[in-house]
Amino acid sequence: MECRLNNVTIYYEQFGVGKPLLLLHGWRADHRLAVKNFEPLFEQRDGWKRIYPDIPGMGNTPGPDWITNQDQMLDVLLEFIDTVIPKHHFCVAGTSYGGYLAQGLIYRRPEMVDGALFLVPVMGVNAEDQSLPEHVTLVEDIDLLSELGKEEADFFQGIAVVQSREVLETIRRDILPAFEIADHEFLEKVAEHYLFSFDTNNLPRPFEKPVLFLLGRQDSMIGYIDAWRVLENYPRASFIVLDRAGHGLAVEQTGLFRALAGEWLDRVEECSP
Repeated sequence: MECRLNNVTIYYEQFGVGKPLLLLHGWRADHRLAVKNFEPLFEQRDGWKRIYPDIPGMGNTPGPDWITNQDQMLDVLLEFIDTVIPKHHFCVAGTSYGGYLAQGLIYRRPEMVDGALFLVPVMGVNAEDQSLPEHVTLVEDIDLLSELGKEEADFFQGIAVVQSREVLETIRRDILPAFEIADHEFLEKVAEHYLFSFDTNNLPRPFEKPVLFLLGRQDSMIGYIDAWRVLENYPRASFIVLDRAGHGLAVEQTGLFRALAGEWLDRVEECSP
């Protein structure tokens, strides 16, 4: 589906009917990985309209020249929301960079957001100030590695905390194809302005709706300590750090991810009008 805005057309996919849930993917990725991770939650759960946009410069959404910073990326997302679900309360689930955009939505429109799930979220911290663990591999699969060429094996070993065929197939099917079609020149330009002009780590007032922070103990890309520091902004947040999980937590710890994300959905349903 396409949503034509004033200065850009957003590609998105949508499933189900009911309460809107906006699902935001990570940097250089697109809707495919978010769909793969989140749609199984709704196989036995009705009442949710799931909306998966491709963020500008990624997937099937172009990166227009006039976007040069994160504030403008957020402005586009807000215009998309106002067009697709005008005047509706909604929930948001953001993965990695999508988690940072979700924090921006809460800063700008807290009254419209009924709950938030932050999956391995980028936080409002300069890259050089992040607290990151060293990359480790906890589960090694020598036989699987022996099937791979050097380039693929090096990439796989550099990103996977758990080496499994499912993780490898997710990289092949949902991550690398998105990386290949991303507008890297556009994204590099936007990344020069890494943070919003406002501080998402200091909300004007606490966000008192159901929240889930879900982080990997071995996540060497965004870590977990920086997210802990903002917890008091979210009085109804569960904050969970999983062992045996890196930035690919939803695949490396699928069972726990689905159980915990499902419990967050339960909490939102419990208190939503």
